[in-house]
Amino acid sequence: MFDSDVSKDERADKVTRRGFVLGGAAVAISATVLVLRKGPGVEASVAVHGTPGNVTIIEYSDAGTKLGPKTVAKVVKTDGEWFKQLGKNSFEITRQADTEMPFSGVSWKEHGNGIFRCICCDNALFSSATKFESGTGWPSFWAPLAKENVQQITDSSLGMDRTEVRCTLCEGHLGHVFNDGPQPTGLRYCMNSASMRFVKAVA
Repeated sequence: MFDSDVSKDERADKVTRRGFVLGGAAVAISATVLVLRKGPGVEASVAVHGTPGNVTIIEYSDAGTKLGPKTVAKVVKTDGEWFKQLGKNSFEITRQADTEMPFSGVSWKEHGNGIFRCICCDNALFSSATKFESGTGWPSFWAPLAKENVQQITDSSLGMDRTEVRCTLCEGHLGHVFNDGPQPTGLRYCMNSASMRFVKAVA
């Protein structure tokens, strides 16, 4: 009986070791498949993001002074170039239309006097004069600085029609606009902090 028990333990040990080895191999294979399926990282991508052409935008100084219209070439770069410039978070939001978590951005509670520029191309987008507290956790405005500086596009990505807001100059995703804002427009431009940078007005 004693010899029999030892044999049983040895068999069990062999089975356990075999299971461990096979399990490890399966994990390694799965990881390899995922890497191969994923392909090269976006930081090395040469896919062009944007539509070449010219657009007319309204230029503003950092103090918020309107400088007038200017026709310029649209900013077009590869995904790899955008990723290098923006980093992972802003790239996923501006170039892949992702959305940051509410109350997580740097400018939803910004109350200073100044303007908000596109993080991608520096286009002037919004003024602190039209910013209001929406309670949503995202920076909200009742109007852009100039309608020429933003594009509005129908977005049906979640099975419902929404109005996406993009930067005219680089086509970067900014957020969405809704019809539940304050007067005088009744609009709420719900933007991502990661899509913009705040420039404080110089006194």
